Amino acid sequence: MGSLYFSFLFFLISTLFLSSQANLKLHLQPSTDHDESFTSVLISQQGLDFIKDLLINKAISSFIPLQLPATIEKSARIPFLGNVHMVVSNVTIYKIDVLSSYVKPGDTGIVIVASGTTCNLTMNWHYSYSSWLFPIEISDGGRASVQVEGMDVGLTLGLKIHEGTLNLSLLDSGCYVKEITIKLDGGASWLYQGMINAFEEQIGSAVESAITNKLKDGILKLDSFLQALPKEIPVDDNASLNVSFVENPLLSSSSIQFDINGLFTASNKAPVPKYYRQSRQPSVFCSDQPKMLGISLDEAVFNSASALYYDAEFMEWIVDKVPDQALLNTAGWRFIIPQLYKKYPNADMNLNISLSSPPIIRIAEHSMGATVYADVIIDVVQAGEVIPVACISLVIRGSGSVKIVGNNLGGSVKLEDLTMSLKWSQIGNLRMYLIQPVMWTLVQTVVIPSANSYLGKGFPLPIIHGFTLQDAEIVFSSSKVTVCSDVAYSEPDNLNRLQIRFA
Repeated sequence: MGSLYFSFLFFLISTLFLSSQANLKLHLQPSTDHDESFTSVLISQQGLDFIKDLLINKAISSFIPLQLPATIEKSARIPFLGNVHMVVSNVTIYKIDVLSSYVKPGDTGIVIVASGTTCNLTMNWHYSYSSWLFPIEISDGGRASVQVEGMDVGLTLGLKIHEGTLNLSLLDSGCYVKEITIKLDGGASWLYQGMINAFEEQIGSAVESAITNKLKDGILKLDSFLQALPKEIPVDDNASLNVSFVENPLLSSSSIQFDINGLFTASNKAPVPKYYRQSRQPSVFCSDQPKMLGISLDEAVFNSASALYYDAEFMEWIVDKVPDQALLNTAGWRFIIPQLYKKYPNADMNLNISLSSPPIIRIAEHSMGATVYADVIIDVVQAGEVIPVACISLVIRGSGSVKIVGNNLGGSVKLEDLTMSLKWSQIGNLRMYLIQPVMWTLVQTVVIPSANSYLGKGFPLPIIHGFTLQDAEIVFSSSKVTVCSDVAYSEPDNLNRLQIRFA
């Protein structure tokens, strides 16, 4: 049972890696505060029960066979025979069946109980005696099968946060054996009742002690594992996710909620400007339909990614190919900007697009939107020389949608509105109302498809390999989006090799 609970808690805690929260102010200074929570994961009672049942059914095999360390000896005086010396050794648990079990979070910790458990054991037995009737020593031995019935196993765990890591402690544990049945496979059957009377209590105590020690060893190993968990998870060469735990877990009577920082951070450790809004910690919200897992992401998570990639200068593009390639020759603009064609007839062009600030993402009830501020420099390419001729400022407003793609959170954007103004020009005044349809077409046919190609793949939700989201729902609320989902496990033979990685 020790490795069973170790595996259960391993999944319970390590499955906690991406979601978030809100209630807001705007900041522009570098981010140095790491004790704010923008991410939360809630595991419901259904989720806890699923994990428990899965691991009880599939992970017990890693626990058995369990050999009890002690050799038990006892002497008893039997009428007509005198003193009989009895020994049992090599006591081994080879099968465990759990009739019922439950996991229950509460104010004092997480209680896990397996009740009505039966254990099947084998052991070697030996006895010897001599008496005044028989001056020589008489001995016999053989194998015996033992069945332990009505065993209850329980433990209470404490969870605390220390310097961004999760500490696990064993607050209480116990194993209680109610009944033992011993059946000899060899030897004298008349000694059967004597063996029961002699060893029942001691075998029960040995089983209780072995199970309890396994529980303690498992908790110590798990706590060491938790101390070694990384506080950052790489996303790509430029970004990582800050997965430091923030504040102690919130335990209710039917769920556990973990809060982590959850923001994107620069891999080179350079401070990222805080162009996102701070938040406090609202609970994960799912609909009335119960789901195993709730993962909530505040808009600050998306805006931290936006600020990071903007600061890393990843939001600049040179457009030299478009579906209508005539738009990248001054001849295609001769009726829109006549002076451009007159000064540079039949010259190739490109568009230098750069964002003037990070995109701003806002999440509201039932919707998600983004505002992008960009500058488009119109360049003429003549004799290998790039000549900037005008700069137009754009304000692009789009609506967004999100979806689950496997274990990724993907999405898409749709152009809703485009406004523009002339920032500067080397070729005189421009009639913006003529340029507007061209810019709309370029954004619609070049910028939006490019963005959707990337967004459609999504970014991974850190989930234990082998587990997949199932029947996921997405819920929008003020400043956050929540993924509510059941989970399924597809690799039952690999439970003992669980590892944290992007699925």
